[in-house]
Amino acid sequence: MKIGIKFNRLTYREYIYILDRHQKYTDFNPLALYRSIIENDKLDLDQKIAIRDLANQHFSKFFEFLQIKDRYTYMKVSTLGETLTAGEEDRFWKSIHENQEKILKAKRIKHRNFGINSKGGTITYDLKEVYVMVRPGYNYPGKRSRAWEYPYHLAAKKRAARANKADIENQLIDLADL
Repeated sequence: MKIGIKFNRLTYREYIYILDRHQKYTDFNPLALYRSIIENDKLDLDQKIAIRDLANQHFSKFFEFLQIKDRYTYMKVSTLGETLTAGEEDRFWKSIHENQEKILKAKRIKHRNFGINSKGGTITYDLKEVYVMVRPGYNYPGKRSRAWEYPYHLAAKKRAARANKADIENQLIDLADL
């Protein structure tokens, strides 16, 4: 059985109905569920918090792993209804980073190329840079890595050198013709 509608278009009763019967749906996606809680305009704050709490009862392990998979969604869902100061927000990001390391160590995951972390670099949310965890040797702004540079940049440098050499030879031939 399929849900057949996007989560962010559901009403409060539909959320409750689907969450209670989530095992029957073949296209049920917990990540989409948590993202839709933030995006849904049909729900007021109390309903969003109630849905989050119900989802956490069903998917507590997934919600903890959401810190690694999509930190931004984890932060927004965790702090629904709260206003954080800049210091509290920084402490929250730091605790997420520490929890990520603990979870990765407990699960013996040595790579970090899944979820939003599969891309290198920084992601900007609301003018705040969030540093993503990337696999070793992957180039992102501020890091110089020969492992990343090899297949692309070195080949491009070789092509540019050949083109430059051909240009110099053509100029010499033109000078010899004069």
